[in-house]
Amino acid sequence: MKIREIKAYPTSFPLPQSGGVRLGIGQAVKRDCVMVKVTTESGLVGWGESHHGRAHTAIAKLIETTLSQLILGMEASDTTGIWAKIYKYQLGSHGMGAGTAMAMSGIDMALWDIRGKAVGWPLWKLLGGARRLVPAYAGGIALGYQPPADLVEEAQPLIESGYRAVKLRIGDTVRDDTARMEAVRNAFGDGLAILTDANTGYSIADARQVMPVMDALNIGWLEEPFPAHDHHLYTQARSYGRTPLAAGENHYTRFEFSRVLEDRVITIWQPDLSKCGGITEALRIAAMASAFKIPINPHSSMTGVNQAASIHFLAAIENGGYFEADVSRNNLFRDVLGSEPWSISRDGTVLPLDGPGIGVEVDEGFLAAHPAIEGPGYV
Repeated sequence: MKIREIKAYPTSFPLPQSGGVRLGIGQAVKRDCVMVKVTTESGLVGWGESHHGRAHTAIAKLIETTLSQLILGMEASDTTGIWAKIYKYQLGSHGMGAGTAMAMSGIDMALWDIRGKAVGWPLWKLLGGARRLVPAYAGGIALGYQPPADLVEEAQPLIESGYRAVKLRIGDTVRDDTARMEAVRNAFGDGLAILTDANTGYSIADARQVMPVMDALNIGWLEEPFPAHDHHLYTQARSYGRTPLAAGENHYTRFEFSRVLEDRVITIWQPDLSKCGGITEALRIAAMASAFKIPINPHSSMTGVNQAASIHFLAAIENGGYFEADVSRNNLFRDVLGSEPWSISRDGTVLPLDGPGIGVEVDEGFLAAHPAIEGPGYV
């Protein structure tokens, strides 16, 4: 079962001219992804997603050149050995760092898809888990900046469909963020878990003002108030309130999470299977966290492949938390690129797919019809 070919497909679709959602990082103008196809000599095909890193054509080029040449001909089942080889020759020294972590993540995910297909097992079973219910929150690129009444209107059908937790996009102004959080709490009561994500949009002064408000509203977590590398700001903010700090989607590999562990201020970890180094590395990160009773609430990426893989992963680890259900409107990567990756139940949970591997069938015709759009995704 040797690797014969690795292909990367950078793909995009534009958002309406009126603009997509506005977050702390800017206004969305398009959506990008990088799909990775690995084929074995016996003809087995696996699919994975590498996070686009806002440079999707560069990530795809790295996959098809340097990384591909390193691992072609290796056994597709040897996920540990393939990870180690990429680390030795590219990631550990003089490599592209985060770019390599994202690129190798899609390859690794595709290899796990192949492993499941080779033995006829779904990924959750291959990882040692069970087809158990996984709690989900309504998130993704939605529930963003709008008047409080409009935010409540957006949340209402999600809650009616079964969600018992939502994640609000903050990082705007403390005044407007507070009004939105209060409106959702007042509209739906204490039975709704409210999570928040600042998308690195806060200053330390903002955190000082908003965290006592979050404590009063019983907010579940404050996610990424600052960039991942601003360790000292996270340490400083920890003293401003009781609301847990969450981060991890922009931490790459277990080596960066080891610093998070040492700091002991970020108590909710959110690795992304398409960014952190793949499923192989996410399992190591989860195991490290489990020794300290730290919950894992993975960040989910653009496509249904990542989202389905994240549910499998959560069903197989002992410290799994929420699945981040992307509820954004018109996400073609979730709804059209492949078969249905998940569905929400009336009790706010999802089940991992039961087909071999990750279980999502990818439409290569979609990839051909949606070539890469160059340029920034947010302005």
